[in-house]
Amino acid sequence: MSKLTPAKLTPTPGQTVGPFYGYALPYAKDRDLLPPCSPGSIRLQGTVYDGAGHPTPDAILEIWQADADGKVPHHTGSLVRDGYTFTGFGRSAVGNTGTFTFTTVNPGPTDAGAAPFISVAVFARGLMNRLFTRVYLPEDEEALAKDRLLSSLEPERRRTLIARRDADGGLTWDIRLQGEDETVFLDFEASDSEGIDSLDSSK
Repeated sequence: MSKLTPAKLTPTPGQTVGPFYGYALPYAKDRDLLPPCSPGSIRLQGTVYDGAGHPTPDAILEIWQADADGKVPHHTGSLVRDGYTFTGFGRSAVGNTGTFTFTTVNPGPTDAGAAPFISVAVFARGLMNRLFTRVYLPEDEEALAKDRLLSSLEPERRRTLIARRDADGGLTWDIRLQGEDETVFLDFEASDSEGIDSLDSSK
């Protein structure tokens, strides 16, 4: 039997998060945290761009959020929507043009004076692991200025996490995986219970 030396071994690529299993993740009403046109409902929409500025057509986004009163839901039912229960979780596969959309509500502040936000996970081609980030509501500038995560960032980086309010009351927020105006992504460490002490905005 011949023996292979390390010099003859060729590293193989690591497994990425997709898009080969993307067909199994979407489910009925996955992007509708409540039915469209429900009282208080809004649309969160945007486009996922790659490092070259091109739309990424095979990404999947997941969101978690508080309800309109700032309470974090602990209800089951995200996989089988009943049209009444707000679970705070949604999943959206992007379209061929890289666009995504969710029907949800404006999250309320989880603490008095806190800046309301929606947690986001991104799955996309070429990623070794999903990426974590946040999208903030734009209105309360005082709360945004005091937010621990946002205040740790330079102003130009900070704005990549703040959505634009649309004329119809919805939110528009784009994700840029690399390149100019790259979205800030979070690096969670086991020793950091809040998950915001260690930031990696260069992925």
